[in-house]
Amino acid sequence: MPMNRPTAAAALAAALCLLTAACGSSSGGKASDKTAEAAASKAGYPVTLDNCGQKETFKRAPGRVVVMNGASVAEVSTLLALGLGDRIVANQQTYGMSEVPGRAEAIKKLPTGNVKLNEAYDIPRETMLGLRPDLVLSVTTYGFDEKNGFATRDQLRQVGANSYVSPQGCDDDPSRMTIADSYRLLRDMGKVFNVGDKAEKLIAASEKNIAAVSERVRGEKKPKVMVLFSNMSMGGNDFSAVFAQGIVNDILAKAGGTNAFEDTARTTFADLSKEEVAATDVDALVVISYNDPDPAAYARKLLKEFPQWPAARNNTYVTVSDSMYLGPSNDLAVQKVARMLHPDAF
Repeated sequence: MPMNRPTAAAALAAALCLLTAACGSSSGGKASDKTAEAAASKAGYPVTLDNCGQKETFKRAPGRVVVMNGASVAEVSTLLALGLGDRIVANQQTYGMSEVPGRAEAIKKLPTGNVKLNEAYDIPRETMLGLRPDLVLSVTTYGFDEKNGFATRDQLRQVGANSYVSPQGCDDDPSRMTIADSYRLLRDMGKVFNVGDKAEKLIAASEKNIAAVSERVRGEKKPKVMVLFSNMSMGGNDFSAVFAQGIVNDILAKAGGTNAFEDTARTTFADLSKEEVAATDVDALVVISYNDPDPAAYARKLLKEFPQWPAARNNTYVTVSDSMYLGPSNDLAVQKVARMLHPDAF
């Protein structure tokens, strides 16, 4: 005999109770909570990180991650490298190309949350809270500054969301950044999402690749290299997107080179005139593309503009993209730059 509506509803409710252990007496609810806590503990939780002087405790792996813009792809690339793309509900980081096959395309396919960015080119506070995140990633503390219209870390905590600032972002000073900071970002995300083994494998592979390259170029003369963004201006002079400090110097050192403009500024970028650039011997050129479809054309233009450079006489340049700064792919930059600087070593 077919069941009437009340009986069917009761049967469905009973089935749901069996599947979820979500109903019963108050003592049963407490037992359920203890079971959930035990499962989280077995999975390695809670996890607590000391991040920019704040304690961030994760009771479980985040499932609604928002990645703020910050003119970076380090955070979204790290999540993708760890196989965590399905945890992202809104990503604002974009890049035109990547040394990692399929990476740029994978980033483009991620959900954006249909966010309308504010005047600071990032996610405004009310929109952020409306996304209901349980983790928000920002390159620097700038992304949590109330004066810029962003949700603060305290405001996110009040709605149950953790927050994370990437290495060297606490003081918004990437001039001290090294490859080790890329590894720290990987390790931290490995802990947060309970994929520490995968993070360690990625780090070990990168370290092995870099060590092999450095061994090949050991004892070689260290060419002076100019590193800059393609077709980009950041200051008042003609050459304001030239790197002076930061992770690029670590990459150059491991690739057997030095930064030709390291002594021109203590900040990440040097703001140089055309005359200052012309007066410097540049043995090789590294052009970083940021949404520039033809960075090689820019490199050739510079070599033609400064024919006195050894780099111009020998046509020595290479183009790179996301591997050249914070992120999981620095070993690819080391390898690519080293092959340009020391072709006979490979």
